[in-house]
Amino acid sequence: MSTIVVVRKGQTCCIAADSMTSFGDMQLSARYDRNHDKIQTFGRTHIGIVGSAAHTLVVENAMRNPELKPDFSSRDAIFNTLLRLHRILKDDYFLTPKDAEDDPYESSHIDAVIATAHGIFGIYALREVYEYDRFWAVGSGAPYALGAMQALYASARSSAHSIARAGVEAGAEFDNATALPLSSKQVRLRAVD
Repeated sequence: MSTIVVVRKGQTCCIAADSMTSFGDMQLSARYDRNHDKIQTFGRTHIGIVGSAAHTLVVENAMRNPELKPDFSSRDAIFNTLLRLHRILKDDYFLTPKDAEDDPYESSHIDAVIATAHGIFGIYALREVYEYDRFWAVGSGAPYALGAMQALYASARSSAHSIARAGVEAGAEFDNATALPLSSKQVRLRAVD
């Protein structure tokens, strides 16, 4: 799957991701994949999606839909963006919204983390949206990444970037669906009025 992390420390948010794509037992490393960067940038918003490799191209195209009007400035704004995105994914990209029979809502099948000037967020398949204060990770390497980031976060010498890097590196070390090189993006937090 992947290891994608977000970190908020001081006035900086950082998102970092590994570069391997897997199809069952087959692995596509960055060396063979011209488009291996898992971080998508829309304006000053950086998104890292885990799950189906098809999500990347679909979301890139859907974000250009004038009906979407994406807003990543708050938890509520992201939720409303996801509602509009889900409709577009179903109507224009033939999303199959069924997951488990007992799911209370249709699934988008998308789990992701977001880094913006407004903070760091996680989004999940049933349109759950979480805002994080420190850090978070998604993907099959997430447990390893969370442990590595927890170990470094309190250190005054650790920056958002160094913590994020350690998270992805831990995922690559211990998760067989995560591999380096990694990519990362940083954004400065907007001052709160």
